[in-house]
Amino acid sequence: MDREPAGSAFDRCVPPLGRNLVPARGRPDAKRSIGRHAVTALLSGETAAICLTSVKTSALAISVASVTGIPLALWTSSREFAGKSLLVTVFNTLTALPSVFVGVLLYTLLSRSGPLGGLGILYTWPAMSLGQTLLAFPLIVSLTLAALGRTDVRLRKELTVLGLPAWQSGWILIKEARFGVLAAVVAAFGRIFTEVGSALMLGGNIRHATRTMTTAIAMETSKGEFELGLGLGFLLLAVALAINIGFHRLQEAAGS
Repeated sequence: MDREPAGSAFDRCVPPLGRNLVPARGRPDAKRSIGRHAVTALLSGETAAICLTSVKTSALAISVASVTGIPLALWTSSREFAGKSLLVTVFNTLTALPSVFVGVLLYTLLSRSGPLGGLGILYTWPAMSLGQTLLAFPLIVSLTLAALGRTDVRLRKELTVLGLPAWQSGWILIKEARFGVLAAVVAAFGRIFTEVGSALMLGGNIRHATRTMTTAIAMETSKGEFELGLGLGFLLLAVALAINIGFHRLQEAAGS
């Protein structure tokens, strides 16, 4: 009886498997196809919608955190009270608040069984914005306190002697420390714009609703679409760069 050539049984059972799985991504035609797919996806309207969701979510968060955090830092800086150093230490510690912890905390509060479940905002972009606000708030307070602490002591004494209203004295101090305050806002925006933990937990990465650039990167990478994930990463950096250039122009205008 003639013997079959070695390996023929394997070839007969799974003939295409060995050939097709020999790295498809290593073949030139596959690489070109993947590259075209990544470029097409980056230029699609869905990518623009993802960018818009990221920007509007972070813009609302940084606005709320700035409007509340800067006055609190000013009030804390201009007064002496028991526990002030402890309060400052707490804010400094919260600058390292993990985004995943914020996500878990707010998820517990906003879920149907939670105390704030009646709001019905879980898995919406306002919920993501709320999480980002909690991340940005202590950072703005801490860095603004540091900026105000570097203002001239003589200026504070002059404002006290002049007897100006509290809001007017505060405005003068903020103008004096404007570069540090703007730096605090920029640093806080940079943190929340690129975070993924709370956005994923509170938004759910829902297509056309709560998918942001960072959650899209995480999703595409988990699917093995590394080229698209890298492309979205570079796009994220480009958007962040454009926004930070805007902040820098604002700093220059404030200094002139």
